Amino acid sequence: MSSSRRSFLAGAAGLAALGSVGGGLLGAPASAHAAMGKGADAPNLRDDGTYETVELAKPAWTLGLAQTRVHSFEPRETRTALKRNLEHMLETIDRAFYFGARPDLLQFHEFPLQGWRRWTRKEAYQLAIELPGVESEAIAAKCRQYDTWIVFGAYVRDPDWPGHVLSITTVMDNTGRIVDKHWKARNIKGVFPGFELFTTTIYDVLDRYVEMYGRDAVIPVTRTPLGNLATSSAQREPELFRAMAMKGAEVFLRTASGGFMPLDVQACALYNGVYSSIVNNSISPDNGPFFDDPGSGGTALYGPNGEAIATASSLHEQLVVGRIPIAELRARKRQPVVHMELYRDIYDGYHSKYAPNLWSQYLPESLEDAARYVRDKSRWK
Repeated sequence: MSSSRRSFLAGAAGLAALGSVGGGLLGAPASAHAAMGKGADAPNLRDDGTYETVELAKPAWTLGLAQTRVHSFEPRETRTALKRNLEHMLETIDRAFYFGARPDLLQFHEFPLQGWRRWTRKEAYQLAIELPGVESEAIAAKCRQYDTWIVFGAYVRDPDWPGHVLSITTVMDNTGRIVDKHWKARNIKGVFPGFELFTTTIYDVLDRYVEMYGRDAVIPVTRTPLGNLATSSAQREPELFRAMAMKGAEVFLRTASGGFMPLDVQACALYNGVYSSIVNNSISPDNGPFFDDPGSGGTALYGPNGEAIATASSLHEQLVVGRIPIAELRARKRQPVVHMELYRDIYDGYHSKYAPNLWSQYLPESLEDAARYVRDKSRWK
């Protein structure tokens, strides 16, 4: 990416064109972060317990969680299958606004457009979408139609990262603009039988990612008129969520695709004093080689005391709706209380099992190739 292009993207990301919704303004955030152009070279972190915000549009708003099916497909079906899955997303958005609560933000799960299979890199790259692209433009039209923000996950390809398959959560505002693109922070390694995930995460190309987007983008928090939003499809890494909360995340929009622990999401909300959602897929008939129920259900919203505000009533497709009194939260919210001086040296001396930047050295061609490549890369005995 050229310096001029970086400067242009950084400037575009900082624009704040605000549109009206109900009792307030629900436009773009003051600044965007990950993969939206060159950002700050130091984390946006204050030392007095406060954190950066933008003015809220309204004191409380409605979050809708779309627990929908996944429908993976063979690469030869990409064109028709992507269209079919997109149409299902659009129909789901229509249903969410047909009757009852009208969400100010509608969140989908990790892979509503593609699902997951044991694809090769070449196959996954073929079915990955572009941002912006045909799919995001169709979703953007729904944002405008219903005056709502939409958040969804997808496999993405990016011309700045040729050959890489990215797992990205996209944040779109009510004007249909992509205001942030959050890369998955990391994939856990050494847990799957005979294979490893080959999607590129921040950790897998950490040094180059920082060079392109700045250190602040490593832990992205998108500051919006709905509150400070953080997203993640990672599970069971409380240090990651703590870092987001230190930077001012107030609403965590977490996703899964067939596997997570509710306690992990509930603890994230409790320990950080935030609202935390989890959106998982529903029972998914005709999902290729999988059974209909690959760890489905459990979609929920938890409050700052760890309380369940709204939960899915079944494993089937449904909309889970909860209210977020964001002004009330912000009036008392500060950074988490952490006695870092007690254990900073422990954290500084710790070495993770696998070093970062492994995908900067080699891009595995398949899940099995990824397992072969990382087999001797562990730094632990």
